[in-house]
Amino acid sequence: MGLTVNFTVLSTPAMRVSNRIFTTYCTALLLCFISIQSTAQIGTDSTHLYLADPAIFHDQHTYYLYGTGAPDGFPVYTSTDMKQWSRLREANGGYALKKGEAFGSAQFWAPQVFSSNNKFYMAYAANERIAIASSDHPAGPFRQQTLEPLEAPVKQIDPFVFTDDDGKKYLYHVRLTNGNRIFVAELTDDLKSIKPETLRECITATEPWENTAHSEWPVAEGPSVLKHKNLYYLVYTTNDFRNPDYAVGYATSSSPYGPWKKWSGNPIISKKTIGQNGTGHGDFVTGKHNRLYYVFHTHNSDTRVSPRRTAIITIKFTKDKSSGIDKLVADEKSFFFPTVESRH
Repeated sequence: MGLTVNFTVLSTPAMRVSNRIFTTYCTALLLCFISIQSTAQIGTDSTHLYLADPAIFHDQHTYYLYGTGAPDGFPVYTSTDMKQWSRLREANGGYALKKGEAFGSAQFWAPQVFSSNNKFYMAYAANERIAIASSDHPAGPFRQQTLEPLEAPVKQIDPFVFTDDDGKKYLYHVRLTNGNRIFVAELTDDLKSIKPETLRECITATEPWENTAHSEWPVAEGPSVLKHKNLYYLVYTTNDFRNPDYAVGYATSSSPYGPWKKWSGNPIISKKTIGQNGTGHGDFVTGKHNRLYYVFHTHNSDTRVSPRRTAIITIKFTKDKSSGIDKLVADEKSFFFPTVESRH
């Protein structure tokens, strides 16, 4: 949209000062109008989903989507095909978890939902602490009887709870200590704490692709774990989330504790592979026909980081001839931005 403003300059000496004031006022008004128009066109398209650090949970033919984006909790969306989503507003005001019903007053980040013993749990970060809340339904409301985080001597974020074949649950998470570093520890049966003696460091950003800005605070975050043919795959994201080189890679181990061997072909999702800046921090979900998907976020545009956009891509295991084990491959052609129904 174009806009032309013509100013008629008054030339009488007595009115030159007034003219300059009027011109300055109109110019400021014009710039304000342009700014408002630009803001309205960038990052506010109601048909797009703007959830960072997203996670999808599949239950009873319905997909539930959660993520970072609201200051007072975690909104929840539902879908039957992962392409078109609707805000589940009738459930707890559209929130799976709301401030005041579980630990946290701010910085509600990176939720993950899992099930155990016929209940649903949400692991999440708030106030740079990790907490776990429970619900009878994947849409929530997720609540705690006592509003408190898991005890830890340092700040920690980005939880991911992995349940192994023997029923043991492991908390993969990020500790903020000389960088964002990924750790793992076994959870107690009541999910209220970790077993401190099992704490192990898993991943630190040490390779060139993992720290393209040469930052003194290296970042490895957004862990998620798969088990395939008795091998553990730890998928993670590196670089600061504001860096266009934010990207996804993985490492493998024969144990949930490691040691972890980073794949030589990392990253598997990046701006180079799908043409979007800031690709990363996601979660896996199995869809129809047992197809594996990875939901993650990208930057808003080539020039703007936030609000970050939710994206989905298909992931598959393919035999790696050089190593003899299956490698994770992201199908670049399957990449898409899901949409949300507009409310009228």
